[in-house]
Amino acid sequence: MFKNLPASKPDAILEVMRLFAEDAREGKIDLGVGVYRDSAGRTPVMRAVKAAEARLVETQESKGYVGLTGDAAYNQAMGELILGDVVPAERIAASAATGGTGAVRMAMELVRAANPGAQIWISTPTWPNHTVLAAAVGLKVQSYRYYNRAEGVLDRQGMLDDLAQAQKGDVVLLHGCCHNPTGADPSEQDWADIAGFLQERGLVPFVDIAYQGFGEGLDADAAGLRHLASRLERVIVAASAAKNFGLYRERAGLCLVTCPEDERATVTTALGTINRSTVSFPPDHGARVVQTILDDPGLRLDWQEELETMRRRVQSLREALAGALRAETGSDRFGFLAAQKGMFSVLDADGAQIERLRDEHGIYMVPGGRMNVAGLTEDSVPRVAAALGRVLAG
Repeated sequence: MFKNLPASKPDAILEVMRLFAEDAREGKIDLGVGVYRDSAGRTPVMRAVKAAEARLVETQESKGYVGLTGDAAYNQAMGELILGDVVPAERIAASAATGGTGAVRMAMELVRAANPGAQIWISTPTWPNHTVLAAAVGLKVQSYRYYNRAEGVLDRQGMLDDLAQAQKGDVVLLHGCCHNPTGADPSEQDWADIAGFLQERGLVPFVDIAYQGFGEGLDADAAGLRHLASRLERVIVAASAAKNFGLYRERAGLCLVTCPEDERATVTTALGTINRSTVSFPPDHGARVVQTILDDPGLRLDWQEELETMRRRVQSLREALAGALRAETGSDRFGFLAAQKGMFSVLDADGAQIERLRDEHGIYMVPGGRMNVAGLTEDSVPRVAAALGRVLAG
């Protein structure tokens, strides 16, 4: 039976991980895998997470199942972190999910169940798993332009021109902040224009917000999503606690839908049904850690302070790399790096150049040129800048 299985195409990011692990050279640099790293190259357990886990060990009396949509206190705490107070609780349906990926999958399953004919419009480029997940649930995928590679900025006009072809009821997938892989985010005015555009054409926004707190801060990073939610009747959200809480392996996510009050119960039941047919009950440990932190003023303050330190460090690495490349190349060709947000940027590098960076310089990036800025250290910036200058600007 299994000999008839089609060969799977290797995942590009996992392949970079494998090649990096097999490289015996000292001083190799991983700019491929999308995790935050500190100055020592570690992905740390945050202080508030350690404290919350210790508290759970002492106080938790059961590992029994929670509800099909997870723990209500977690859903509420995450919902308030994401939306603030712009949508009344009576209009919010939410479910815990198996990480941000599980939340995206759940949202796409919901779209498919609610409107089987809907097309989902996904930016070019985007996180590769977006299109994989959409295909897996049977949604028809359309693409829209998003990024101007020549200038390193949002392609506003290309985006709106392409989305003008969408039909009423179609879903538009947007990145809430820190666009993966480009780091180019809409401005405040762009978000207002996007909201008006979607509202006028009857399109449904689906916002994937995986990096809240890594761009300009927790509230600033959610401002675009909150603007959409304040103006449009229905918004779908997939959120992750992997990055801003450092809970990568705990798989804490949330699928949230804002809708008319009379639709809330139906949507909530549908989310629970989707969980039941996939993971049954969503994982609780990471979710309970997040809820414990968000509901405790002291832990929340400590978490916010550490997250802000992480955010500032990534931004300082961006600025340092842009400055080092300016000195290396004698031009501002890479100046866009300092203006972009979050952990990722896309370099205009072809496959041969990415191989040269890996083979000649021990610098690993994902095909397509995505670079994880958080994989840099203060000491590695000059070396990376020199290599990029030779390979990309030579």
